[in-house]
Amino acid sequence: MGKIRQATSRRHHARVTISDVAVRAGVSPMTVSRVINSEDNVRDSTRAAVDAAIRELRYSPNRAARSLASGHQIQVCLLYANPSSTYLSATLIGALEQARENDTQLVVAECDGEADAERTIKDQLRGGISGFLLVPPLADSLDLLNLLKERGVPTVTMGPPLLGERISSVMIDDRSAARTMTEYLIGLGHRRIGFITGNPKYLVSEARKSGYRDALEAAGIEWRPELVATGGFSYRSGLDAANRLLALPEIPTAISASNDEMAAAVISVAHRHHIDVPGDLTVTGFDDTLLATMVWPQITTIRQPISDMSHAAIDLLTRSIRASRAGFDTECEHLTLDYSLIERESSAPPARRVPRDRIG
Repeated sequence: MGKIRQATSRRHHARVTISDVAVRAGVSPMTVSRVINSEDNVRDSTRAAVDAAIRELRYSPNRAARSLASGHQIQVCLLYANPSSTYLSATLIGALEQARENDTQLVVAECDGEADAERTIKDQLRGGISGFLLVPPLADSLDLLNLLKERGVPTVTMGPPLLGERISSVMIDDRSAARTMTEYLIGLGHRRIGFITGNPKYLVSEARKSGYRDALEAAGIEWRPELVATGGFSYRSGLDAANRLLALPEIPTAISASNDEMAAAVISVAHRHHIDVPGDLTVTGFDDTLLATMVWPQITTIRQPISDMSHAAIDLLTRSIRASRAGFDTECEHLTLDYSLIERESSAPPARRVPRDRIG
């Protein structure tokens, strides 16, 4: 497993971060980034609130002094096309904080699919971008990764490596994490466990489903395809998947969703059908985003250190760019960070079967 410095040793608590500015201004870190980068799609009132928070907190990247010492400033682009706002927010927090520490300018670009991402990459390269950080699903695009590699552009992905010897990556062991969660549910006594996958286009979706299946097989529990519903990592897809699983003649005693947004959707559907969570149905998620503690009951989940992953990815990307500028050959690095299971109120041993007249 790759090693990186722990977040607590990387960050100085006395230093104001972009997330501190976001809290003071009452906006998201993404909005603060847009103001800092002088993007146009910010309301004047919001821009004023962010500028005021920056002044009050004395937040400053202090780029100038370090730029004089290290040559012209590095610019990197974070490309995303992700339906999960909570995942994106956590990614931005780590990326923006590490970019500040590394005296790197971070440009955040939203793309509408792979074709738009390809156009954006070409536009950003013409504008002087030095490297790219790709998050799923763009990180799973062979076409985009090959384009970047052919052009010799330093690139890091978040998620399983597609081009292991050609593109660096930062990830967790998603298969092992999903197996850990399923083993936890089995340990509580559950045997009829539903599973909601992520978007089939994402590599992590198959990895997490495989981990679920690994745990069932190891425990001698029969694999039942009807207990697996396809999701898309969005809240809306979680609603659809939950309705399907809770319409089965015999509903699961537990449902494990591939992210927290879909888990929150399962809880919502259960409440609508007067199914108690966790008394009648255990629900678990994945990622441990802020949403996991904003719903009731709070969600038992796998903590994926998303902010630390983007933190490490920007640091890896910046070091690669600086080494390349200095004339050194760089090798790809693949960092695997630790995950943990966070037990909260949405999980419990199975109590009893829910009568069919309480559903639908």
